[in-house]
Amino acid sequence: MKILLLSDTHSYMDERILEYAKNADEIWHCGDFGSIEVIEELEKIKPVRGVYGNIDNEKIRKIFPEVSRFTCEKVEVLMIHIGGYPGKYSPLAKKEIAENPPKLFISGHSHILKAMFDPKNNLLHLNPGAAGSQGWHKVRTMMRFEINGDKIEHLEIIELGARGVVKSNN
Repeated sequence: MKILLLSDTHSYMDERILEYAKNADEIWHCGDFGSIEVIEELEKIKPVRGVYGNIDNEKIRKIFPEVSRFTCEKVEVLMIHIGGYPGKYSPLAKKEIAENPPKLFISGHSHILKAMFDPKNNLLHLNPGAAGSQGWHKVRTMMRFEINGDKIEHLEIIELGARGVVKSNN
């Protein structure tokens, strides 16, 4: 299963994100979509899994939950927008991880791209950074990876360019 992972689009979508989406089997968005239009654009291309973020309105909160737990192939996944990271999990993430540790924990919100192994909980934590043009981050980022059975493989960081600058595919 080829996954495109993004977060914090804040109502922003560009052709590069959509081009990468075409090569994925699923798109996972870890909150702060910002608008229904972002969801609609992505869903035209591939199935979207996600959670709502702190800036998302009631319409988005009716589509996506605050916490999403699912299995992709043989990998248990937990996704929470405001989740923190190993050693500094949010209270909600701490509770969810303690109750049932996933193999893969995904969060967004910070606009800081991170890929870290948490040895205490034996899980991989991913935060794709921010793919949108709003916020304090300097470079727009997202990730892609594959899930093959119980393995998470071929993790790539994708830099989309400077915040506020759209690079062409040419």
